[in-house]
Amino acid sequence: MHVNRKPRRRHSEEFKARVMAACSVPGASVAAVAQSFGVNDNLVHQWRRGRGFSVDSRVAAAPALATACAPDFVALAMPATLPAPAELPPAPAAPVHVEKIQLELKRGTLAVSVAWPLSAAADCATWLRELLR
Repeated sequence: MHVNRKPRRRHSEEFKARVMAACSVPGASVAAVAQSFGVNDNLVHQWRRGRGFSVDSRVAAAPALATACAPDFVALAMPATLPAPAELPPAPAAPVHVEKIQLELKRGTLAVSVAWPLSAAADCATWLRELLR
């Protein structure tokens, strides 16, 4: 017979809403958020899937989520006047970019560099497969 030493914790809807708000911050890791709140990440994943977290709580948490995710307003100083277009330096010409597959192969003292057009990727794969047999 197994005896639980710790009783099962019950978390308030407000606590769950705070955890969910922290998880919705861009770049936030569910595991890191769970650890910072002292809960298991599997539990947080369940809350995110809707288990153990009522829809009413999600609706109530929406303003907190919006506040947590809203970027701060940043005022920028703008110059009083902009230079005339003739005063601006000419824009550099855009380089012509051809998409290609670039291969560099070394076998012993032999070194080969091959540029293959991306439009013929299947042919390149066939050639490479035969070469490496």
